Amino acid sequence: MSTRERILDAAEQALREFGIVGATTKRIARQAGCSEALLYKHFPSKETLLLAVLLERQPTLGDALARLRLAVGEGDVAANLSVFAVAAVEFYTKAATIASGVLADPSLMAGFRIMLAKAGSGPHVPILALAEIIEAEQDGGRIDAGMDAQAAASMLMGACFHRANLSYYVDLPDDTRSWAAGVVGTLLRR
Repeated sequence: MSTRERILDAAEQALREFGIVGATTKRIARQAGCSEALLYKHFPSKETLLLAVLLERQPTLGDALARLRLAVGEGDVAANLSVFAVAAVEFYTKAATIASGVLADPSLMAGFRIMLAKAGSGPHVPILALAEIIEAEQDGGRIDAGMDAQAAASMLMGACFHRANLSYYVDLPDDTRSWAAGVVGTLLRR
């Protein structure tokens, strides 16, 4: 494992254990088995390191979207969207711990916005991809052609995000699969 990878591993672990404030460069360097000087050789600032963890180590929705895209025109569209919704809830649940720390730090958030813009990425990208998938299902006659695909994608992703956040505050009454089926069924109702 390269030094950079060890540093990223240590930073990810420190973020999970101690949060943004407690994930000091001293603690991260010690965990990675290197000096702070070497850490700064690979990452010019703590912000850059934390943003690299967010961009490189956090789960993505790419695989779930790819599976959903491959399923266009195949199987039961509601079931396909429900499986995707479960994956989206899992993604948002895992990402919340680090993302909330970024939101709480204005300089880190500003840096993250710049990095996302340079990468052509951001939380809007999965919504756009989901809207394209919904449009493809509309073209195949499997989803009501009158539905606003962008609005439907936003609603489904928003519901998934909301459920993930609720799970940190309360025990939810139903399992995520049943919840996803209900949300998708409501969304697709004609």
